Amino acid sequence: MKVFTLLVLTIFMAKGCSQEAKNDIANAKIVYTANTRGFYQKITIQNQEISVSRERDSADKGVTSKISDADWKELVGYFEKIELDSLSTYKDPTQKRVYDGAAIAELIINYKEKEYQTKNFDHGYPPVEIEKFVNKLVSLVKEE
Repeated sequence: MKVFTLLVLTIFMAKGCSQEAKNDIANAKIVYTANTRGFYQKITIQNQEISVSRERDSADKGVTSKISDADWKELVGYFEKIELDSLSTYKDPTQKRVYDGAAIAELIINYKEKEYQTKNFDHGYPPVEIEKFVNKLVSLVKEE
């Protein structure tokens, strides 16, 4: 009986450890916006596709293209490390947007029917916890 209990307990422990909370970007819709009075950029990532819109008009779907496998793999790696529940608590490193020194940026992640959103931060200066992910996301637009 002890062996059976030990075996069952080991299986539950192993299953719990192997299903560590890793975010699956394939099940997410990511929207990054940056704007000022004269600048607007909306980047949407979903299903290994990126859509970029430069018009505030909601009817503008933007230009859509496929993300390369190498870039996608890099994004997946960064996305898995994001603590979604803490996203709204990340502190912005600069306040340039207050005096029009930078566009106001925001990141929204829809994942498993729940929305996670950052506080506003300066475009080009994301919170440290999501810096690599945001910088990679924005760099994909520059390549187009």
